[in-house]
Amino acid sequence: MSRQRDDQPTGEFPGDSGSRPAAPPPPAPGGSSRGSGRGLLVVLGAAALAVVALLGLQTTNLLPNFRNPFAEEQTDRTGPTLLKSIQDLSRYVAAEGNFQVVVDLENDRRNVPDFLLGERTLFVGAGSVEAYVDFAKIGEGAVVPTEDGTSVEIKLPAPELGKTNLDMEKSYVVARERGLLNRIGDLVDGDPNRQQQVYRMAEERITTAARDSGLADRAQENTRKMLEQLLGSLGYEKVTVTYTAP
Repeated sequence: MSRQRDDQPTGEFPGDSGSRPAAPPPPAPGGSSRGSGRGLLVVLGAAALAVVALLGLQTTNLLPNFRNPFAEEQTDRTGPTLLKSIQDLSRYVAAEGNFQVVVDLENDRRNVPDFLLGERTLFVGAGSVEAYVDFAKIGEGAVVPTEDGTSVEIKLPAPELGKTNLDMEKSYVVARERGLLNRIGDLVDGDPNRQQQVYRMAEERITTAARDSGLADRAQENTRKMLEQLLGSLGYEKVTVTYTAP
């Protein structure tokens, strides 16, 4: 019997039991998508933390303020101011009244529901009115001193009320209700002068209140006191001030 040589080639490594290691199992379906999803969540979480950290540092003034690329900007294209006229004034403003009025203006249509067609505005108007004496209207012979120079009589025109000055910084709209058709009309063809009606009504109410407030009487008294002090310093012992009928 012939002996088999030990050095013959073989397909097995020494110590191999004769079976090859099993191949790694294939990846489960959907495994790669889960991994990419986790990676995306990690990236988003890191970005959110970075934004929060930057905002926190800016709030605590540890970082300089950065410019908002979407910040609101204002452009002024107003033209130059034109001088229309200059008027010399000779008025002595002796009193001023400050007034406030609540205007409740409603515009609607008959037999039409308010929610469909109607408008109501509640406006608080604040304004002032001046009471003055126009010294330019003093005629000749209005100032009559006595021969001894101890007293003087002055005839002045009656005080007048100036135009109502509506203070827009102190005036404001409290509420405004509009019907459905009014809202649509404003979107299509809005009237920029519609609010002027409320302003005019507030001015009219304040003017009427000023006439009934005794503001003109206060102006008379203040003008008399001013002239008594002024002419008294010039040596007149008695100053008589009278007013002509308005």
